Amino acid sequence: MRDDREDVYSKAVRAGKRTYFFDVKSTRGRDLFLTITESKKHTHEDGTAHYDKHKIFLYKEDFEKFIDGLQDAVDEIERLRATGDYGNGAEHAQRESDADAPPFTDVNFEDLDRKDI
Repeated sequence: MRDDREDVYSKAVRAGKRTYFFDVKSTRGRDLFLTITESKKHTHEDGTAHYDKHKIFLYKEDFEKFIDGLQDAVDEIERLRATGDYGNGAEHAQRESDADAPPFTDVNFEDLDRKDI
C-alpha cells in the first residue's frame, strides 16, 4: 500500500547527545498530526554509531490536553527545583490526577510502523 502521508513541516532541536524532531504530517484525508521523535546517538568502541529512536504520534484532538499536561509537568519540575521537595512526588501527582484514571495506559506498539493506518 502506498504511503500518501505528506511531510508538511519539520523542526530539529539538538540537545547534547539527543535530537528531538517535531514533524507535522498530513494524512490521506488532509488532516494534520504531529510526530515527536527523540533520537539518541550511541558510539561503539570501533567508532561506528547507531541511533536509538522513540516516537510518539499526537493528533489534533489531543493537542490541548497534551500541552496542558506538558505545562503542568514543567511547572511541577520548576516548583520542585525551587523548593527542593522531591519526596513522594509520584504519589502526590497521582492523587492530584483523576481518581478513577488508571496509573498507566495499555499501549499496543505493534501498530506504530504500519503505513495503512
